[in-house]
Amino acid sequence: METVSPPPSQPKKRGRPKGSTKAKADTDREASAAASGGVPRMRGADKRSSSSDEKYSQWKSLVPVLYDWLANHNLVWPSLSCRWGPLLEQGAFKNRQRLYLSEQTDHTVPNTLIIANCDVVKPRVAAENHIANFNEEARSPFVKKYKTIIHPGEVNRIRELPQNKNIVATHTDCPEVLIWDIEAQPNRHAVLGAAESRPDLVLMGHKDNAEFALAMCPTEPFVLSGGKDKSVVLWSIHDHISASAADASKATGSTGSIVKTADNSPVGPRGIFQGHDDTVEDVQFCPSSSQEFCSVGDDSCLILWDARVGNNPILKVEKAHNADLHCVDWNPHDQNLILTGSADHSVRLFDRRKLTTDGVESLVHKFEGHTAAVLCVQWSPDKSTVFGSSAEDGLLNIWDYEKVGKKIESGTRSPSSPPGLFFQHAGHRDKVVDFHWNASDPWTVVSVSDDGESSGGGGTLQIWRMTDLLYRPEDEVLAELQHFKDHVIECTSKA
Repeated sequence: METVSPPPSQPKKRGRPKGSTKAKADTDREASAAASGGVPRMRGADKRSSSSDEKYSQWKSLVPVLYDWLANHNLVWPSLSCRWGPLLEQGAFKNRQRLYLSEQTDHTVPNTLIIANCDVVKPRVAAENHIANFNEEARSPFVKKYKTIIHPGEVNRIRELPQNKNIVATHTDCPEVLIWDIEAQPNRHAVLGAAESRPDLVLMGHKDNAEFALAMCPTEPFVLSGGKDKSVVLWSIHDHISASAADASKATGSTGSIVKTADNSPVGPRGIFQGHDDTVEDVQFCPSSSQEFCSVGDDSCLILWDARVGNNPILKVEKAHNADLHCVDWNPHDQNLILTGSADHSVRLFDRRKLTTDGVESLVHKFEGHTAAVLCVQWSPDKSTVFGSSAEDGLLNIWDYEKVGKKIESGTRSPSSPPGLFFQHAGHRDKVVDFHWNASDPWTVVSVSDDGESSGGGGTLQIWRMTDLLYRPEDEVLAELQHFKDHVIECTSKA
């Protein structure tokens, strides 16, 4: 039987809808040319495609040099979010770990939340020729589907509960936040007409769709969300978790749910916070507090909140960027530092001790290394000064703000590189919609791209770790390279 590829689903856009005047003009121009027997002029995207292919080929040729390990996994349907779950097994050469992702379909089959098991190869184990020799259209043997949950609507965001990573929250195109106990949920077969899986908890409080802004508290089982109703909503699910911390970390594979669902009633908010003038695009807790958090939105504002002093902002930074803000993250190592990413292509670093209502005066540094809207920023769990940013330009940049302003060392980066940029992951061929550092495996990242516009559908999941020669202390690296050089010379002289 002939296999028919599924039609592409529509890529999801962040920020306010933009005018379509230019797109309409392009369409009218092409239609006019076709009607007169002429050939439509090549549009910008077509002109860029050959250049993009060339850059991708160049990147792939450098994989053995730049990476310690890389796995490429083709997705039939795009995934708008990817998250690491709990560590399952530790082996001599690889560890097994949960991985959460989703399938954004065109409704010929249901939308799903996917729970996968991922084999993470340990550092300095993978052979160079193996990591570079992959097929972009194939699934990776390192990623195996473990369970499928039929999700009510598209999964826009996935966030795991730090106190128990088997519990996750999801955002879809509705006002509610859905809570899932992954181990208790039955495995489903995603076929047309199949009934939706039933979430373990439903968090109510938004008056309009809440699509992207979602966070879990590191210190307590609190959930934070933002939406199109311009509000930030806070919930506690502490009373709905039936176990202590010890019970909550029970062995993976047990069937009983730790979420109380006997009454099956929705969970109301602990607080609703008003201060934005447009859609709230992202939220984040202070790493040490369940009462302090921040939010960013399409009003170009960064707002700090403290639930202990009321529902109004404690500080609102106007014009934190020159366009819609898409993402925010709070440094877990230095809680004075906050990152934001925007449609203006930049990432900005703020120090909350110096924040003012004027965004320009509050700015510590502006990182410019993307050529399109920034969709995700996240601090590294492994080094306090390192963070990543991904964007619609298909790049995932790794930055170290400690390097900003320092003299460029020979061979570390070119003089034309933006200050602070020390690694650029260019393995995706379309917008990188999400990524997540692995807290259980240093310097390991999972990233996902929505390839609908470049390949007609689907997406790409990549799990990768840059070579440690790029981030270890320079004297250490030079000593190792000298030892290797001496070894090569010795072997050559004996030959």
